[in-house]
Formats: sequence, C-alpha cells, structure tokens
Amino acid sequence: MARTIADQLVAQLIDAGVDHIYGIVGDSLNPVVDAVRRSGGKAKGGIDWIHVRHEESAALMAAAEAQLTGRLAVCAGSCGPGNLHLINGLFDAHRSGAPVLAIASHIPSAQIGSAYFQETHPERLFVECSNYCEQIMTAVQSPRVVNSALRHAITGPGVAVVVLPGDVAGFDASASFPSLVPTGPATLMPNDADVRRLAEEIDAAKTVAIFAGAGVEGAHDEVIAFAELLKAPIGHSLRGKQWIQYDNPFDVGMTGLLGYGAAHAGIHDADLLMLVGTDFPYEQFLPDTGKVVIAQIDTDAAHLGRRVNVAHPVHGDVRATLDRLTSLVKPKKSSAFLDRTLKKHRKLLDSVVGTYTDVSETTPIHPEYAISLIDEAAADDAVFTADTGMGNVWQARYVTPGPDRRIIGSFIHGSMANALPHAIGAQLAYPERQVVAIAGDGGLSMLLGELITAAAYELPIKVFVFNNSTLGLVKLEMLVDGFPSFGVDVPAVDYAGIAEAIGFHAVRVEDPHALNDAVSAAFTHDGPALVDIVTDPRALSLPPAITGEQVKGFALAMSKTVLHGGAAEAVAMARSNIRHLPGL
Repeated sequence: MARTIADQLVAQLIDAGVDHIYGIVGDSLNPVVDAVRRSGGKAKGGIDWIHVRHEESAALMAAAEAQLTGRLAVCAGSCGPGNLHLINGLFDAHRSGAPVLAIASHIPSAQIGSAYFQETHPERLFVECSNYCEQIMTAVQSPRVVNSALRHAITGPGVAVVVLPGDVAGFDASASFPSLVPTGPATLMPNDADVRRLAEEIDAAKTVAIFAGAGVEGAHDEVIAFAELLKAPIGHSLRGKQWIQYDNPFDVGMTGLLGYGAAHAGIHDADLLMLVGTDFPYEQFLPDTGKVVIAQIDTDAAHLGRRVNVAHPVHGDVRATLDRLTSLVKPKKSSAFLDRTLKKHRKLLDSVVGTYTDVSETTPIHPEYAISLIDEAAADDAVFTADTGMGNVWQARYVTPGPDRRIIGSFIHGSMANALPHAIGAQLAYPERQVVAIAGDGGLSMLLGELITAAAYELPIKVFVFNNSTLGLVKLEMLVDGFPSFGVDVPAVDYAGIAEAIGFHAVRVEDPHALNDAVSAAFTHDGPALVDIVTDPRALSLPPAITGEQVKGFALAMSKTVLHGGAAEAVAMARSNIRHLPGL
C-alpha cells in the first residue's frame, strides 16, 4: 500500500499509464513532487517530472500529448498563483476534448477560509474548464476522488481537476485504490427513423455538398465513398482538414476566416448541405437555411442545430451513420455540380492561394513562400503545431495533410502562444517523430521561456518563427472593421540570437534565397533548432469570400491611415496584397 496520499496519487497515475507530469515544483505541491521523485521516473516504471517555465505551458503541453496520443496526460500547479496559471491551458485542453488531469495543490487545510497567504478557491475556479473538479480532504476520500477524476478526464474526454491541500497530501493513505481498466471506444448508432428521413431528403435533392469537421476522424474512406455516391464536393473546417483533405478527389478547400478554395461556393450553391462531424461556429459562413436545406451528423446531440437551423439532425457516429445511409440512398447520376465546383476550386487555387508562393525573390520574405518550403521539407509523419494568428492561417492553407501527419493548435479556444508548448508536449509524446512549430513572433515572445525547457531536455523540436514584428491577424481584424492598425507593432527582435544563447541551433533569415538551406539545416540538426524568418508585416490573409462590408472597412482604414500621415504604409500594404484579391 502507498505510504501517503501523495504516494497513492502517483501510484494511481502510474496504473492509468501516465508517463509525465508537467509543472513547476514548490510549496504545497512538494509532497506530490517528492512522490514523483521516489517513483524512480519513467525509465524505472515511474513518472517523469517535466520542469516547465510557466504553468500555462504545462497545461498546453499536457493538452498536446493527450490530443495526439488519446491517452491521459497530467499537469500540476502549486497553491494560489501556481495553479491559477494553469487555467488558460486547461481551457484549451477542455475545449479540444483532450483527456487531461490537473493537480491543483492548495493551502494548508486548516487555513482554508481565513484569507491565508496565496489563498484562492480552486474547487470553484476550475469548474468552467473541466468535466470534474473536487477537493480531497481525507485519506479515505482520496482514492475515490482520484479514480473519478481519471475516468471523467478519459471518458469526457476533457479536463478533470483534483484539488489537494499540501498537508492532506502528506496524510497516511488508508485504503487501496481501484484499478483503472481501460475500455475501447464505443460506437453510437443513429436512430433508424432519423437516418431514413435524411435518406429521403438526399434522394429528393438535386445537388448535395458535404462539410466535414474533426468528427470524421477514423471515417475518411467512408466519407469519400459517400461523396462519390452523391457526386458531392467536400469542404472542411480547420479541425477537419487533417482527417479528410488527403487522398480526396472531391476536396474543395476550407471555409471560414482562414478559408480558401471553393468550399464557400460549394456549400452555398447546393440544394442540401450535410454538416458531418462539425460544430463549425461561424454562422456567417454557412448558407441561408431558407435557400439550402441543412442536415447534421454528430456524436454530441448538443451540437445539433445550435449554429443554424438544421432540418435533419442525426445523433450518431459518422461512420455508422454513413454506412446506413449508403444502403438507403440512390446514387446521383449527374456530376455537373461536382465538376463545376471542382473547376472553380482549381481556378481559385491557381489565381489566389497559388500566387502566394510566387514570391521567391521578394524581400521582406512572404510568409506564404516560407510555409511552402517548410511543408515540402517536413517528414510525411511530422506533427505540426501552429500559433493562433497568422501562423495558423499559413498552416491551414499550405501544410499538406496526410494519413500520418498531425496538425494541432488552439483551434477552438484560440489562445496565443500555444505552438511552442504544444510542440514540446508533442515531442515528449513522440520522441522519434519530427515536430514542427509554426510560431508567430507575438506568440513566441509570450511564452519565450519554454525555449529553455526544450533546450534543457534536448528535445529536437523545429521552431520556425514568422517574425513580422506585428500582431498580423489583429491588424487584419482592425482593417476590415474600419480601424487603422494601432498597438500591434513591436520592435524588431533577433529570436535566433536568443535561441542560440539558450543552446538551439538557430539562424536568422532575411534573404529569401537563403531560406531553403536554412530550413534544410534545421530539419537535419540533431537537436532543438529555430529559424527566425523575417517576413513581410503587410502580407495579410484574405477569406475565400470577401464581403462589401469588409472591402468598405479596409478602404476606410486605409483612408484613416493616410489622413494620419501613413500614406507610405497604405501604399506598401496595397502592393503586398492587392494582386491576391479574387478577381483582380
């Protein structure tokens, strides 16, 4: 039997298959940390403690490990400020459906409620970013609470939080703990009447389009076969990209703020739109339900119809639902709609997205050119992480997915600074795989200290910094809303110099002719590497469908910029972007 509650907690984590705990040691957390030390580390059948520089990073690292492996990952924070720092990363993990356990240590139990030093109420604070949050106060209670937390995190999936006062962690353990026996994933079968109604609507529709999200994971071939049966183009969300875009002859790109290609046209021009495994939140990019009939398939019934009016909701597993629909629907004979949409997609790729990469001679370096080189050089089974912001735009448009590639980011929570800690968690989860972080200078600077973590553990992550000395996506948001950019620019920083001082192989690239060699050298280096790419701060992303209001807002912002003495800035921005506007 474990000696203390802390020992018992660690034993339960080992039993659950946990390899790492990410966090910062100290104060009320020390009994747990010492139990980790006495476990002997992963090499001896115990747990490794991963010393990070910020607890937010600890939660993001755990989130990455959990998302990529599907297994439980753990982070921890000491009382008060320590565990408070976890919250942003835990929100990201929870909203991403990552099975993460957070250990939130607490002040001495006798002091709770007395406004003690560093006192907070973590059992209240973490409720919104977790499936389960309970405080341990007795030895008898402890194994039950920990077991429940583990099960809630795994089966949610999402975040579970155990709040543990430091003195309670040192109590003698009084009982054995229940073993955590894993189970395989279940299949949710749809209601047959719902499927039959949808099949009738599909047969009645002249044209059908599919919009696929992350819920199509594991059903790639079934979705492709179903699209072939219906002669349906397939658009996808950002989170759906890695699961459906590869080996897909019906792909028409992505819609939304980061979108490209003919997905927007495809889902608006069909008679029937099928939302398959997606809870796409931007209703302004979805069609008018008075003009297009919408169906939706999802394993979470709460997702059905919460964005737009869905005429045919089906609560069920994507693969199981499509298998049943395939047996019921009649094949579509005409491929005219599909052919027309695919033709438009190819044209848009050539005239808009494709032209972004024809700038190999341009200084400052165009970010589209840089991401194209990185994509070509990366391994087929690489794990990509991307910062929220323009880095996310470039990976969404230019990183080529494949059956063995993974792409993760803060796609639902939208937190800055996620790329570097996500990459560290990914590399610890998969030591032998290539891990590529697409970092913005804004995001990297926010959690810059985690470069030290990567160097300390000699992790061979490859960090590519798109360094434009500005918050590019925020600048674009301001412009389309009619505001001149303000407060988004920062002084130029040599991130390669910083990384080299820490122990990275690092190079700063300002000449596009030197970029290919720099990228190749980073990938071949046996250790952490960083390429600081000085990119054009005026290169903006443009959505696939540009509204009159956006054009008006951009023009208004440019007018304000000129009136305030920024004529040169306005001209330079126009030169960087105007040729990429669709139709120009």
